[in-house]
Parts: sequence; structure tokens; C-alpha cells
Amino acid sequence: MDKKAIAQEWFEVANQDLASANYLQNMQPVPIEIICYHCQQTAEKYLKGFLAYLGKEVRKTHDLVLLNKLCQEVDNEFKKIAEDCLLLTDYGVNIRYPYPLELNEEDMQLALKNAANIKNFVESKITN
Repeated sequence: MDKKAIAQEWFEVANQDLASANYLQNMQPVPIEIICYHCQQTAEKYLKGFLAYLGKEVRKTHDLVLLNKLCQEVDNEFKKIAEDCLLLTDYGVNIRYPYPLELNEEDMQLALKNAANIKNFVESKITN
């Protein structure tokens, strides 16, 4: 499988995470933590997909800051989404354990915005 096809697989799964996050907003009560988790997963998969697109190693990590730095090594413009990555990183692991992060709807909306920013940024970097 070529690197573009591998990247596309990452992006498809990332889009499923983002669609899930958006869909879950209709639940009552709203599962804020799970939505934030799906937002982090969206970002993680978009960053990994970009690295795969370039033929780079895709590391097994949930650290969006690290993944963003790996992308910056190739394209310095990834600094533009560094804060989005930083804000989402904790949702990848910490939410999956019984240690409350005390998130609210504002946190959730910001996570959705951060995930969309990362998605749109990475998509703007991919040439077909």
C-alpha cells in the first residue's frame, strides 16, 4: 500500500472520531469527557496521517505535542496548531481513567474547535 493510501486510512478513522464527537453532543446528559477524547483522537490521527503521507515513521504515542513537533521538522507552519495540540493532549489518556478532569461544556466546545482546526490545517497541507 502506498503512503497516500495509508494516510487516507488514518484520515478516514479520524473523521469517524470527529463525527462521533459531534453526534454525542445530542445525548443527555452530554458525555463531555468522551467527546473530548474523540477530539484528541481526531487530532492524533490527522497528525499521524500527515506523517504517514510523508513516508515518516508513525510513532505509538498519544502525545499531540510530540507529534506536532515531528510534523514541524518537515513543515515549520505546524507551529500554527501547536496550541490546539497542547490543549487536546491530556484528553487522550487522562480521560480514560477514573481521575476526574472536571470538564465543562466550554471545554468541550473548545476541544471540538481545536480538533477541527487541526483537521483543516492538515488537510490544507495534503496535495492530491
